[in-house]
Amino acid sequence: MSVNIAIDGPAGAGKSTIARKLAHEMSYIYVDTGAMYRAMALYFLQNKIDSGDEAAIGKACGTVEVSIGYEGGEQQVLLNGENVSGQIRTEEVGNMASAVSVYRAVREKLVELQQQLAANENVIMDGRDIGTCVLPKAQVKIYLTASVECRAKRRYDELCAKGAECSLAEISKDIEERDRRDMNREISPLRQAEDAVLVDTSDMNIEEVVSVIRGICKEKMA
Repeated sequence: MSVNIAIDGPAGAGKSTIARKLAHEMSYIYVDTGAMYRAMALYFLQNKIDSGDEAAIGKACGTVEVSIGYEGGEQQVLLNGENVSGQIRTEEVGNMASAVSVYRAVREKLVELQQQLAANENVIMDGRDIGTCVLPKAQVKIYLTASVECRAKRRYDELCAKGAECSLAEISKDIEERDRRDMNREISPLRQAEDAVLVDTSDMNIEEVVSVIRGICKEKMA
């Protein structure tokens, strides 16, 4: 039987970074579900499909294939056979992913793939509804969060380090808007599962967060 660890939480809480490090330490497969939604969002942007046009989004889902590959232990996201891992980390793609993830057609297409991966492999999967909807029977569930101010500053520093021009105020505004959409969407809203452990990373560095979650995993799987 495979072991599943679900990590949920709002945008910018550090889910992907933490999940990736834990998966490496534990020799589990890391599944970044947010990257899968971003790949679909990239397709919609490339084809100039409006995020508010649910009918067009649903129709386009029939022509989109998102799959996961691994190179050197790192997850690679393939969009219709093309590796788009380097194209999906922009704010524009992130905002589009948040907007279209409310649609049933988008979620159903990706949740099926995510569940297939988890059924066959030991995985650490992060996203918005992993513990509540995608992997409700996961052996370990974590709800990772941080203050809006902290999440915005982390994203600002990350973008500045890449040489990008950005505004801390705009990033904060985007994060608050994403939180609102994710928590209030009709299908699979972002919320803490009843059996998830809350971890607030506002005052912790990456190694401290990994240590805390590692301890939770050992306790839950003992």
